[in-house]
Amino acid sequence: MCLAVVVVATPSGAEAQRLRDRIAQLFMFGDPSASSSPGGVHQHGSHIITAPDLSGAAAIGFLGSTMANAVANIPIGATTSGETFRFEGGIPVSTATSAGPIFAERGQTLGRGRMLAGLNRSSFRFTSLRGKPMSDIGLAFLHENVDYPGCDAEQGGKDCTQYGVPGYENDLTRFSLDLDLAVDVTTFYTTIGLTNRVDFGIVIPMQQVSFQGTNAAQIEIHGNGPATHYFAGTPTNPVLQATSMSRGRAFGVGDMAARLKVNAFSTENSAVALIADARFPTGDVDDLLGLGHFVLRSQAIISSRFGAFSPHLNTGFLYRAGEARNHAVMATAGFDHLLGPKVTLALDLVSEFQVGGDLLELPGPVTFDAPFRRIVNPTSIPDIRDDLINGSVGLKFAPTRGLMLVTNAMVPLNSGGMRAPYTWTLGVEYAF
Repeated sequence: MCLAVVVVATPSGAEAQRLRDRIAQLFMFGDPSASSSPGGVHQHGSHIITAPDLSGAAAIGFLGSTMANAVANIPIGATTSGETFRFEGGIPVSTATSAGPIFAERGQTLGRGRMLAGLNRSSFRFTSLRGKPMSDIGLAFLHENVDYPGCDAEQGGKDCTQYGVPGYENDLTRFSLDLDLAVDVTTFYTTIGLTNRVDFGIVIPMQQVSFQGTNAAQIEIHGNGPATHYFAGTPTNPVLQATSMSRGRAFGVGDMAARLKVNAFSTENSAVALIADARFPTGDVDDLLGLGHFVLRSQAIISSRFGAFSPHLNTGFLYRAGEARNHAVMATAGFDHLLGPKVTLALDLVSEFQVGGDLLELPGPVTFDAPFRRIVNPTSIPDIRDDLINGSVGLKFAPTRGLMLVTNAMVPLNSGGMRAPYTWTLGVEYAF
């Protein structure tokens, strides 16, 4: 069934602009055929700042990559749920009283020949980027530092290697962005007990991503005489303001995952296990459906039980392949508690801490030398680490044996990365 859904839902390659193109389209003004930048982004119809790679292309690339990371970094539900077992002399003995955590793992396995299948639906809308509201993102595109034979003489003996000579190098274009990114994810997953101590699972996410944005642009002229940069009009009567709007939607397979869990130690009230979660770049990165690179999560799991109360700790390392991708240290701590015969409360602190300096860099401040020394910051996005700390609280209901209904809410507890104010998840599972 899942494979059939994948085949039917995969978008055709013949569709129009991808969502990354839609983001770049926000920086196109006037007649798109009039001129284009070296990076392929039209900045204004009648004239163009010649080096957007100083700030513009880097900022556009940062926004696209950050959005893709945020969409693809959705958590995956636990590999085991409901009743779990340990084995004494080959005989299964039930070990769980509660239905287990939702976005964390416990050390027990399903048991040989048992199977868990389910699906969940998560919905969220991103509203902030590193704590900055996405309705108020400021950028500035700067001019390149122009120098050519005879430039010094042409500028009256001034040094053209200085940033700000000629005078039109001081011109810049400021942008005020209002971005909206909404995501709905339906995840199909199944886990099979290969042996009494080894579980294997697969995860197939189907994602719908909706993007829309507006951009208000203002060219700042810092020179005398006729304008060199403008959106429309003439050098003596320039149009220095413009607006643009872009929207788009994509639907398809996200980054699929395979998971392997090995129970290393188990007693009546405690268990230790190792789990590896490999995510493959099956999602279309140009439509913000995937990361475009391989990701491996490896974690150690410790869980215990004290009557109806079951604490757990998951900690490990997240490896991201490719350049400009930070690895991360992961830690999830919490508990699940049996509130009643058919109801389990699950609460977790889910965290991910970036390793090293940020490899996905924003353009840094630019220093102008003339006509006076000053510093311009090309973006209002804070230069902070993209550490993620989330609180997760949910309930599991077991109306009949084997069937499990799941509801969960996750909220951010810090400002790193692109974040939604909350993420709702509803799901259903069945254990065979």
